[in-house]
Amino acid sequence: MRRDRRTLALMFGVPIIMLTMFGYAARFDVKKIPTAVVGPVPAGGAGLGPGFDIVARRPAGDVATARRLLRDSRADVALVTGPDRTDVLVDGVELFSAQSALRRLATLPRARVEVLYNPSLSTAVVMVPSIIGFILLFVGLFITSLGVVREREQGTFEQFAVMPLRPLDVIVGKIAPYFAVAALNMVLAVVAGVVLFDVPFRGSVVLLAAFGLAFLFAVQGFGVLVSTASRSQGEAVQLAILIILPQIMVSGMIFPIRAMPTVLRWIGAVMPLTYFNIGMRSVLLKAAPLAALWFPLVMLVGLAAVVFVVSVLLFRRELA
Repeated sequence: MRRDRRTLALMFGVPIIMLTMFGYAARFDVKKIPTAVVGPVPAGGAGLGPGFDIVARRPAGDVATARRLLRDSRADVALVTGPDRTDVLVDGVELFSAQSALRRLATLPRARVEVLYNPSLSTAVVMVPSIIGFILLFVGLFITSLGVVREREQGTFEQFAVMPLRPLDVIVGKIAPYFAVAALNMVLAVVAGVVLFDVPFRGSVVLLAAFGLAFLFAVQGFGVLVSTASRSQGEAVQLAILIILPQIMVSGMIFPIRAMPTVLRWIGAVMPLTYFNIGMRSVLLKAAPLAALWFPLVMLVGLAAVVFVVSVLLFRRELA
């Protein structure tokens, strides 16, 4: 055990990482719920009480304005004031924010509360899009890293060195089949989610494919990075676990990002799975347009490009 330092570090490192992540990220009650106030504010104020963080005001807006704000993820709750009654719209996709909001809204008099996009607050409807990302991350990362490491263990890399092949040819030849398998997994997972778990598909297929392809490039990049740093399949499995665990904890897949401390939010901001989750939930459940999702898409494409380029350069250097 003393000689196998990587396994020893994994034995101590993973429990510390899990304890830290779970200790700070495992919070389901959102204390500050992003809220939009639409319409003229009455003399007594909005009357929402503590826990609602007003992030947008639209004095000249109406119910349609409030629905667009929730669809574009500008807020989790929208208060629509009027002369006769007060409407409160709640985004059911943000499951834990919605549950926290409904508990607080019970004391709001003469308010009609409506939950959008996930009226029954179904956990499966919200979790399945994130589980699709986890499947792609798990399968894509493992099949890419283990496949490349297996070539090293079998001595195939030495054969590549004496063949009239460019490093780019070898890289594309190794990555392309795994990319195709991962893309097929994504299609099957989406179909299974819609058919088996009644997940609605309200958005654009093209926009969903854009998020999926960008995320797959990031996953393939992580797989190549793991294979470059590993000399055996056992080492590749260990490194893959260290990459997968933080992404699950701080990407919003299980725990709401808004309930996490600021440090973990910053960590989640550099995780590709975070933006994939945002894109999948918004496209499938809300039918959000590109105008509302351009930022997470650009961030996902940028992270995927950085990871993929770095991994390819390291792989090319090792092959040379």
